[in-house]
Amino acid sequence: MTARPAPAPGPDPASAPGPGPGPAPAPVLAAGRGRRRLGARWRRRRPLRVRLALAATAAVAVVAVGVCAAAFVIVRAQLYHQLDLNLTQSARLVAQQNRDAAPGQLAGQCRFLAAPACAEIVPADPARDPSTPYLLPVNTATREVAAGRRAPFVTSFSLDGHPARMLTTDYASGRALQVALRADTVEDGVEQAARWLALTGTVGVLLAALLGFWVSRTGLAPVTRLTATAERIAATRDPRHRIELPPPGREDEITRLAATFNTMLAELEQSVTAQRRLVADASHELRTPLTALRTNAELLARGDRLTPAQRDRAATALGRQLREVTGLVGDLIELARDEEPRPLVEQVPLAPLVAHCVDAARTHWPDTPFTLHAQEVDLPGVPARLSRMLSNLLDNAAKFSPPGLPVEVDLTTAALTVRDHGPGIAAEDLPHVFDRFYRADTARALPGSGLGLAMARQIARAHGADLTAEQAPGGGALFRVTWGAGPAHPAA
Repeated sequence: MTARPAPAPGPDPASAPGPGPGPAPAPVLAAGRGRRRLGARWRRRRPLRVRLALAATAAVAVVAVGVCAAAFVIVRAQLYHQLDLNLTQSARLVAQQNRDAAPGQLAGQCRFLAAPACAEIVPADPARDPSTPYLLPVNTATREVAAGRRAPFVTSFSLDGHPARMLTTDYASGRALQVALRADTVEDGVEQAARWLALTGTVGVLLAALLGFWVSRTGLAPVTRLTATAERIAATRDPRHRIELPPPGREDEITRLAATFNTMLAELEQSVTAQRRLVADASHELRTPLTALRTNAELLARGDRLTPAQRDRAATALGRQLREVTGLVGDLIELARDEEPRPLVEQVPLAPLVAHCVDAARTHWPDTPFTLHAQEVDLPGVPARLSRMLSNLLDNAAKFSPPGLPVEVDLTTAALTVRDHGPGIAAEDLPHVFDRFYRADTARALPGSGLGLAMARQIARAHGADLTAEQAPGGGALFRVTWGAGPAHPAA
């Protein structure tokens, strides 16, 4: 007996690839991700109006298709249900009229399934079948109904190329009754319903697309106007343009966005106007001292033609004008600062600072008496900047105070007031006293550039305070620095 050769080694069946689930191949995943990226890129490149219209159309299309499909299923089911009821009624009528009929055809035109319904009896035992062949289909399920082993059922079939519907039910012991009717009318009704529903769905989707584009265009009209206004401002650099808003009572989210954009444009216009006015005023204020500086410099350049007294006067005037220009430029630089440097902020005791500023003012204005009433108050801030604010207020008060009349300074935990007994501030000048380079008619003959009070208000706001001006009772002007909520408190 010879031994069989060993089989050649092959792959392990357990490790062989099979139809079971597993990770998708990398090229397939990459292709899917690529398609998603292309779809997302296509959507991003479409205008918002188109995307909204397409989204609305897609949503309505899904709803329309779902409603039409559900309606089709319901209509089809109802038509066949009505046909099944007719079959049931025909079966009852045949059973009543033929109680003990033998197997075979009972009534109706079974060849053409014309009215009345075709009916035939089928025995459970095939040996009892009639010699004439059955015209309706007979199968094992029919025999089971005849034997009582299966419930009655309805089937669809085709006879001579025509659709038909047949009910198979129990007739008597060991026999089944088959009743059939043509289903042409039902099939025609189902096809007609399908056509009308498809037409209705198509028209609905088209109307949804038109309405979607109309709604997106109407709803985004304020955004379109906003975009056009922004583009016009970018092209003309003129922030005076505004977006037209609907009448009151018709506000929505887009309208509020447009109103907010108009508010931003108003702030921008105010900022640009203030910047242009500052540049114009600064150039106007610098023109006179620079002209005088150039004149005195040219005069000193020909010093060999001047007497010593003339050279001294020109040199003195040149130094004074240099100081004025230096102070004006320094004030402009100070006004360009919007807030205080945070590393320089510290807790400042105001009472000693105010006393120091009042002493310095007494030195600068020897003909003006200063009175001081101060409480102990601490304020977080920059001492040099607060000192500059106080000095500007004191110099302004002393400049308008007649000789011999006092400037009253009062410091409390709530506010700092500086009051003079001069002519006061006219009602038409009161809203403008803190504007840059603004000088009332009564102050045009006095020294100054019109920047001191503007700088004082900016410093106060940078320290969380508010500087206001008002007419003092009994005459004169009263400037009040009111501390913000919480920054000032009595010293411990």
